[in-house]
Amino acid sequence: MENVFFSDVKFFYDKVEILFKQQKERIKELLPDADVQHVGSTAIPGTITKGDLDIQVRVTADVFPDAVKTLTKLYELNDGSIQTDCFRAFKDDTFDPPLGVQLTVIGSEHDIFYKIRDVLLNNPMYRKQYNELKRQYEGKDMDDYRSAKRLFFERLMETPEYIELNKKEI
Repeated sequence: MENVFFSDVKFFYDKVEILFKQQKERIKELLPDADVQHVGSTAIPGTITKGDLDIQVRVTADVFPDAVKTLTKLYELNDGSIQTDCFRAFKDDTFDPPLGVQLTVIGSEHDIFYKIRDVLLNNPMYRKQYNELKRQYEGKDMDDYRSAKRLFFERLMETPEYIELNKKEI
């Protein structure tokens, strides 16, 4: 059983920013038309985090199969995550901080990570709720935390703020 621990994002900010810039350049060199976004808690000031860097790589559906092949050369496929024709997750735990990369087709059902980030960035109440959820799981089972986080995000995606942001994308 893996347990989860959190720290204030300020302790990771400099490392995360440097790694994000390096990886964005690396990805854009091979996928120049991709939209590369810093997502996850380290992209949101005032949050607590596990201390990993999450990147969302957004591509069009026609580019997705080649993008999967390209990112497979750069990172390890995250076998613990779902794999669909519009979503793949990759990881590299050798980086400091550890790295997660979510490849999504623009406009697909999994193209949510940057939207969740933006809702949390713009709504202190939701950030507070998210931090409280994390504090409830401090030192507890990672799988239980991930389940609770998934439910939190599902509820967040039903909020007027997320729905409005989603409408702007259509």
